[in-house]
Amino acid sequence: MVERDAREQTARLMEAFPLLQGLARPKEPRIAFKEKGKILFINPSDVVAVQAEGNYVSLRRESISHLLRESISVVAEKLEPYGFIRIHRSVLVNASFVEEIRPYPTGEYGLRVKGGKEYTVTRTYKRNLQSLAAFWIGTSTFFPTDSSDASVDRDGGRRRKSYKA
Repeated sequence: MVERDAREQTARLMEAFPLLQGLARPKEPRIAFKEKGKILFINPSDVVAVQAEGNYVSLRRESISHLLRESISVVAEKLEPYGFIRIHRSVLVNASFVEEIRPYPTGEYGLRVKGGKEYTVTRTYKRNLQSLAAFWIGTSTFFPTDSSDASVDRDGGRRRKSYKA
């Protein structure tokens, strides 16, 4: 009798298990914004790039753009966990859409995303490019380091090295 109850309980748990797995699975995060009196939702993984346009930012998808009243710095902070990197003071790109990087003689880089759009990576933000790949083979040859006494923080801002006596 006890064995039969245990088998029935096990069978009920096995039936409920797929439902519990579905509930436990985290849903993909979404960006909510207001446009033309409606609230729209998009997945961060659908956004190719974000570009500042005055007091607004443009969320660029492959086929359409959305204009939001927000600063690029606020958007950069919110999107960094989803694979966005800053490549210019007014541009963020989704790392999963980057297809090519080309060095320019000026020390800047050209970055092409899926769909063919090209952006300039300024010298201030070039260190952020290293986060585009899980690993690099021959990394030192990709992005030569500057021998200046300044370094670049994660957001691309310059900071002075501190020297201890």
